[in-house]
Formats: sequence, C-alpha cells, structure tokens
Amino acid sequence: MSSKSFRHLVPLAVLATGITAIAVAQAPATAPAQNAAAPAAAALPPGGAPSSFADLTSRLTPTVVNVSTTQKVEIGRMRRMPGQPGGNPLEEFFRRFQEQQDGGEPVTREATSLGSGFIIAADGYVVTNNHVISAGQGRDQPVESITVTLADRREYKARVVGRDPLTDLAVLKIEATGLPFVQFGNSEQIRVGDWAIAIGNPFGLGGTVTAGIVSALHRDIGSGQYDRYIQTDASINQGNSGGPLFDLAGNVIGINTAIFSPTGGNVGLGFAIPAELAKPVVDQLKASGAVKRGYMGVAIQRLTSDIAAGLGLPKDTGEIVANVEPNGPAARAGIRQGDVIITVGGRAVNYENSLSYLVATTPINTTVPIELIRDGKRVRVMATIVQRPAENIVQARAGLPTEDEDTPTTDDKAPGIESARASLGITLQPLTTQLRQQLRLDDKVQGVVIAGISPSSDAAAKGLQRGDIIVKIGQKPVASPAEAAAAVEAERKAGKDTVLMLVQRGNTPPTYRGVKLMPEKSAK
Repeated sequence: MSSKSFRHLVPLAVLATGITAIAVAQAPATAPAQNAAAPAAAALPPGGAPSSFADLTSRLTPTVVNVSTTQKVEIGRMRRMPGQPGGNPLEEFFRRFQEQQDGGEPVTREATSLGSGFIIAADGYVVTNNHVISAGQGRDQPVESITVTLADRREYKARVVGRDPLTDLAVLKIEATGLPFVQFGNSEQIRVGDWAIAIGNPFGLGGTVTAGIVSALHRDIGSGQYDRYIQTDASINQGNSGGPLFDLAGNVIGINTAIFSPTGGNVGLGFAIPAELAKPVVDQLKASGAVKRGYMGVAIQRLTSDIAAGLGLPKDTGEIVANVEPNGPAARAGIRQGDVIITVGGRAVNYENSLSYLVATTPINTTVPIELIRDGKRVRVMATIVQRPAENIVQARAGLPTEDEDTPTTDDKAPGIESARASLGITLQPLTTQLRQQLRLDDKVQGVVIAGISPSSDAAAKGLQRGDIIVKIGQKPVASPAEAAAAVEAERKAGKDTVLMLVQRGNTPPTYRGVKLMPEKSAK
C-alpha cells in the first residue's frame, strides 16, 4: 500500500482473538429474494430521491451473507528484547516458567475474522474479498475454516474456489441449492451523484443497510496496480469487506473493500471494487479457480507534475517506462526505458485508465498498437500481449531489494562535484569498484553515486538518499559527476527548471524522479 495518507485506509475485515469465537447475530429476511429478475426499484418522487429503500432492501438482504473464518495464531512465543544479550538469568527463569506452563510449545489462540459476501448463483457461489478469507502478512496463506451464514441464520462450511490477491477478490462455494442471488450491474454507466446502497456486516453486528451516493469514480487509493475504485459516502465500516454496493435496480455495482479513516470508523470515505473490474475476475475464478491477464513486461510510473516537467510534457499524459524486461513483449516491440506510453490499442493511458489496467484487460496473444513519446516525438510500435506469469515469477524478474547501511565516502576532487552540488544540492561520486562492493551492487548497475545531499534541497524532499545511484539525467546515461553536471547544465539551457532523473536504490528496479534545480545564484 502507498506510503501516503492512505495509511489510514482500512481493509474492512474484523479480526478478534480469543479462545471463544465471536457469535454473529443476523437479522432474518423479511421477504423472499428474486433470483433471475432484478429487484424493482423504489418509487421515485419528483427530484429522483426514493421515498423509501424498504422494498429494495427486503429483496436484497437475503442475498447478502456473513463470512467468518478461524485460524490459529501464535501469541505466546517468548522473544528477546532488542539489545538484550542472550543467556542472562532473567531470560532463563522465564524460559523455564513458560516450559512448565505449556510444555515448551508456542502459545496459540483462535482468531476469528468477520466479513461480508453475496450470493451470485442459486447453487451456492459466494463472492467476497480475498483479505477476508486469507491470512499472513501478504494475505497469501489460507485460513483453517470458513463459515458462511445466510440472512435466515443457516450456516454452511465453505471452500475456496479461487482467489485473486491483485484485485482482492475471492469466490467461495457452499453446498446448497435454490438460494436467492444477485447479478452484477454495469458500473461504467453509473455517475457521480447516483444513489448507492451498501449491505453488510459492520463490526460483526449482523445484516446492516446503509445508503448514500456515488462520490467519485476510478479512484486510485494506492493499494495496487489495478486501482479504479468507486468512492461512496454510504456508511461502510470494518466488517463490510466483501459486501455488495447496489444501485437502485438491485444490481451489484461494486464490492466494498476499504475505507479511509483516522479512527477505523466511517467518515464518509468508502471504496468499492467496480463491477467492470470485478465481474471478469469473478467469472474466471468461478470457471477455473485462476485469473489470466495480459502482460507486456514493463515497470511503469505515473507521470507526476515533476516528472512531466522534466520531460517537457503535460501532466497525466501517459505513463513513463522505468524498466523493460529483457526479451519480454515490450522489449521485442522496441519499447525502451524512458518512453512515455500514451495509448494501448487505441485506448488512452490516463488517470482513469492506467497502463496496467489496459494491458491486463487486453486479450492474450493479440497484437496491439502502442503509441508513445520518445525524445519529444510520437512513435508507434506493435506489441503482442502475453499471459501474465505467476506473481512469484514477476517479483523475481523485478529483482529483490537489498539492505545495506553502508554509505559512500566523498572525494571532493572529482570533476563536476561542485557543479552538481550547486545545481542539485547533492554531492556525487564516481561508481568505483570499491563503492560497488561497499553498496553490494550488481555489475550491470551503472551511474554515479549520491555521497551527500542537502536537507533543504528538492532532491531530499523527493526522497533521494546517500547511496542512491543516478543512472540517467534528462534521459542521458551518466557515468561520472562531470557527465552529470553537463547533463544538468544542458537541461537548464533548454529552459527547464526541473530535471528528470532515473534513480536506482540497491539492486531494485530504478524509478524516475523530477528534481527542481537550485537557483543559478547558488553556483556563484
């Protein structure tokens, strides 16, 4: 998840630990649900506001379920305090005491997670969020048991048909027939200001209905590469995860997934996965238990105002290629690092339609035109979209981060040092063999090393650090402080006040940063 203020964005499952599981109360249905036919909308008086949501709610509530999971979590394994040496008498005393209490085994408790879901087929297929039915820090481990509770309080054990961590969706199956169910609607037709109804299980209280409006569309909240959430002010809280967001026709237009909140409670900022993204994923999970997506083999970045300024382009004009996978589809098509991709198959790359989303939704093994900007000129290439590999393969190709606390020492006699310091507020060093070993860099990493950085510089504000490697400045590779200074001066003479830099940290893929130049008087 992004490090911005969405750290307050809360996955909506409710987790409790204890020996006794939480009992979930659920209000019984008041009327049978309609299956194939969408529920009738409430009567609309002049002005468009419904006089009541009661009829619609009575038809929809039986299709919404509570999803609870149980798993064993370790809470009693003794850990040494940071900085505390081993073998001291106090540690030995507590170790023997714990062994007497639990026989030396780790102490575990049963954890219960509560969320929501909805039925999409009469024979018991249920949609929910992946984070509701998964454990582990990366939500990549299955839970021990999943129970689905219907609105009439019938309980069923559920099995996982398939789950997709990238979109946070999962499909479950319970052994039942003749169940009420709902259908996905067309979220691409909804508008900001339309009514929306959320039904779910907030805080484990049981079936709860709230209403509001669609506040925004295609919202990017920094939770993943396929972000295009519906934002709503309908009250959504922890425990609503996996529950449906309905339109007034009773169709599912979204799946409630997260909230933005400083307190963990509703403040009017709820986010739902739109049906246009969810339905294709759910259909694939239901049919085969897995999801197939298009893949092009590039690492990309949004064109922020600083990066756009460094390129001399308007903001939100496509996305910049930070890295190209060797021998991948993009490389074979001739796409290069630093290219700005603006269309894929005729569809514009912008804030609402990211490159990741457009490629993922392109049919596999199709060849599509890619329009890009390279050195200020428009270029058109043809790329064949392939199937996205398993995530562990994608991560391996991207490279793993390395941790190193060593920082380079400064050689103030190297040519270009003073000029770079005056222009950017950073001190640069050549990447010598000694520094490469000190920073544990691969041989393929080339550039100049940041040996010092002014705390008041824009480079520091953009997150650059000592030990970072500047690979390119203004799309030109730099191998020495002198080359870096010359590249910066060329950008200044071109009338730019922001320099585009390709920066690498350790052996991770490089990223672009737009760094503002220091005033010229600083060089005097």
